[in-house]
Amino acid sequence: MGARIEGSMTALVTPFTKDGEVDWQKYRSLIDRQIKGGINWIVPMGTTGESSTLSHQEHMEAIKIAVEMCRHTHTHVLAGTGSNSTREAVELSLFAKRAGAHGVLLVTPYYNKPTQRGLYLHFRAVAEAVNPLPVVLYDIPGRSCVQLEVDTIEKLVKETDNIRGLKEATGKIDRVVELRRRVPELAVLSGDDALNFQILASGGKGVISVVSNLFPRKVTEMVDYCLHGDWKRGLELHTDLYPWSKILFIETNPIPVKYVMAKMGLLELKYRLPLCEPSPENQKILDRFVKAQFCDR
Repeated sequence: MGARIEGSMTALVTPFTKDGEVDWQKYRSLIDRQIKGGINWIVPMGTTGESSTLSHQEHMEAIKIAVEMCRHTHTHVLAGTGSNSTREAVELSLFAKRAGAHGVLLVTPYYNKPTQRGLYLHFRAVAEAVNPLPVVLYDIPGRSCVQLEVDTIEKLVKETDNIRGLKEATGKIDRVVELRRRVPELAVLSGDDALNFQILASGGKGVISVVSNLFPRKVTEMVDYCLHGDWKRGLELHTDLYPWSKILFIETNPIPVKYVMAKMGLLELKYRLPLCEPSPENQKILDRFVKAQFCDR
């Protein structure tokens, strides 16, 4: 439970079979690939893992397998356990704690549109239920329609023992600076691959990446260089990865990244409805991009 909330983290996709069931064999192989690629943390059952369409049993099984596979390795598990129901988030977070996860990631409740006080009470309830397990908040207003204000984050960090980090996905670098100024003990993690370098340069402690599903070692090296002050080499790697951070979001995440992973032979091209394959036009764009990156060099 004492693992530091920092470094390279992969927002792990969930592979499905052609019949639409979770492909647990492929899931294990993806985790193994991340471990061998040197990633510091894997993050199962986040947005990228299509968690909102998995049953509770599947959700818990995914966390359990991730913990089992990362045991006795250098890779930690930050389990996605957020929900728009506080009771459900507490239940999933307690399961993750019992399973041996090193921390939990809690997205801002979606659809309900709670007030800042409601957000405060929600996150505090989950944090207190799993204390001392580290908690990472996840602010992504583009998905949840609510934004976790800096005042609320500061209050949560000051009034709980175990809220240790924030996945920052608002696209606002000035928020990172403000958070580092007001809550220096909070580990701010980039939740936007296109801004990884900028957030690290502003005092961020790591990244929760979609691109690292494809390139775990390269993302890890980029983060390591930045955290050790080698900004020149960190920027070089970020610049090299940057085109991927744009192309993988031409449609709703994780649609493009799973399409590319299928092209790489890592999984079947299958989603849980209401997510589906990229449009024919975007498939052509992705095909051209992948060919240029992998074949024309």
